[in-house]
Amino acid sequence: MTDRRDFLKQSAAMAALVAMRDPRIPPWMHTAVGSVSLSAPPASVAVIGEPAAIRELLATAVHAATSAGAAYADVRIQRLRGNNVFTREHQILGVGDSDTIGCGVRALVDGTWGFGASRDLTADGVAAAARQAVATARASRVARGTPVQLAPTPSHPDATWSSAFSTDPWTIPLEQQVDLLMRANAAALTAKNVQFVTSGLFFVKEERHYASTEGSTITQTLIRSAPFMAITAVAADRSDFQTRTNVVPPMGRGWEYVLEQDLVGHAAKWGEEAAEKLTATSVTDGRYDLVLHPSNLWLTIHESIGHPTELDRALGYEANYAGTSFVAPPEKVLGQLRYGPDSMNIQGDRSQVGALSTIGYDDDGVQPEDFLIIKNGIFSDYQTTREQANWLKWWYDRQGRAIRSHGCSYAQDWESVQFQRMPNVSLLPGTADHTWDDLIAATDRGIAIIGDGSYSIDQQRYNAQFGGQLCYEIRGGKLGGMLKDVAYQIRTPEFWNSMTMIGGKGSYLLHGTFSDGKGQPSQSNAVSHGAVPARFTQVNVINTGRKL
Repeated sequence: MTDRRDFLKQSAAMAALVAMRDPRIPPWMHTAVGSVSLSAPPASVAVIGEPAAIRELLATAVHAATSAGAAYADVRIQRLRGNNVFTREHQILGVGDSDTIGCGVRALVDGTWGFGASRDLTADGVAAAARQAVATARASRVARGTPVQLAPTPSHPDATWSSAFSTDPWTIPLEQQVDLLMRANAAALTAKNVQFVTSGLFFVKEERHYASTEGSTITQTLIRSAPFMAITAVAADRSDFQTRTNVVPPMGRGWEYVLEQDLVGHAAKWGEEAAEKLTATSVTDGRYDLVLHPSNLWLTIHESIGHPTELDRALGYEANYAGTSFVAPPEKVLGQLRYGPDSMNIQGDRSQVGALSTIGYDDDGVQPEDFLIIKNGIFSDYQTTREQANWLKWWYDRQGRAIRSHGCSYAQDWESVQFQRMPNVSLLPGTADHTWDDLIAATDRGIAIIGDGSYSIDQQRYNAQFGGQLCYEIRGGKLGGMLKDVAYQIRTPEFWNSMTMIGGKGSYLLHGTFSDGKGQPSQSNAVSHGAVPARFTQVNVINTGRKL
């Protein structure tokens, strides 16, 4: 946990970096552009690193909410930090550091939610936020439909949890981070035709403190890391350029993960792949068997399975912004919709080590469980929170299952109200230990796709189109030459039901995104998707480079 002294030192360092810039030169012409964003008043800073003081504030807020009339309340005191550095070829483009701390209180009054927040971490400040939450709930009662009922959950007094990191990125000097990126850029530039390289490091650190009227008091620390490189090769006659990017997935780990990815050692290879795309054959439209690498398939899982199986979305609560879902209504699809073949099992969880949505306890105070969204190809469950679990009581009763939240409640920061967000959603391995090479060898004519590219999908998550980073022709069970301008089109159930072969446990990989938007006002969460290589038969492929 960060103490007050470290907070002040780091804040001063970033402010000094900004101050050193020559004010006569426009910001975009500086070799380094530093930015600092702080929203922690002195009284709040004094609380950082003081567990006893934080516990007292949590208790004060809970007491204030119940004294004002809340039947239930929960409190989150959170510090959220972000750090990033960007480079291009041989120069630093920018350095950013953000830091915010505050308190959010949610109160339930007469079956209606209210919320209040404050960055004033004093007894008066958190009590005022609690009273605001109760007042908001009372004012909102006039618009309430069915009263909110929370599914039961055990209390977790004095619980702690930390994500899987061994080296906190905030202990790594900026100079060391920049040196790594510069050496990776230099290595990429050694590849033929490579002329442009951008790279960066993104880090997020959350210190989350939670308490509720049900007796839970939870402290958690999370770190997420995202190395980034985009390498562009340009044809000698300037007639074409191609980019290799999305080379390393983000992960819920620390600086050690960045080092394990060996950006410097792989950069030249990634540059060669960008150059090879310049001479790749433009794909011919038609139907092909596709062998999709986990680095490509994760995004298809995210868009065509992750989002449509959010219960609030399926019931229309997200229609104005995020959209609706073809996986609806629940009474017509649960236990009935064949999403894919018998070999298809999709798990929701917040437990995979290093995954971006992994956490010990969600923002409802629930310890998440692993659950099957799709079991043997049949749709069997939605993503839920404590409020939503009761909406599916009829289904759980029929299954002989207890009514409980899957632990999918999340707020992006202390001043945002928690709601249902996506857990890690993953395609589980098959029973046979097939590898990527096995799937290629079993395919006579097709296309192998590695890495994620551009995509589009309709608001019901039914019709979609996905590209990739590297595409190769498959002929007679062997990889052939590289292809470009490849995108595959899907109708979600048809696509997944065309899956005829999947990889085994040894081929399982995690990928994901640092930023997935939902809600109004919009919130962002990070989520991973595990997958094995998978083969799909006779999928429609179009040429995205064709000029009309």
